[in-house]
Amino acid sequence: MTALSLLAAATIGTPIGQGLIYGLAAIGPGIGIGFLVGKSVEAMARQPESAGQVRTTMFLGIAFVEALALLGFVLTFLVK
Repeated sequence: MTALSLLAAATIGTPIGQGLIYGLAAIGPGIGIGFLVGKSVEAMARQPESAGQVRTTMFLGIAFVEALALLGFVLTFLVK
């Protein structure tokens, strides 16, 4: 077992463990939203005439990625 998994196993059910679970669950969506917005801005800069369609698709992607962060938030309350 890694040190991180030992720390998580030792602190499950405590406020520190819940913060650790949500913190780790928020890393992925944070990276995903940053990548998504960056590529969308790049696409809008390359083809300004399709900015409306790119923006709509970007907001849909942000909603789906943010749902993963909310699932991580709910997981912190379920794991006790």
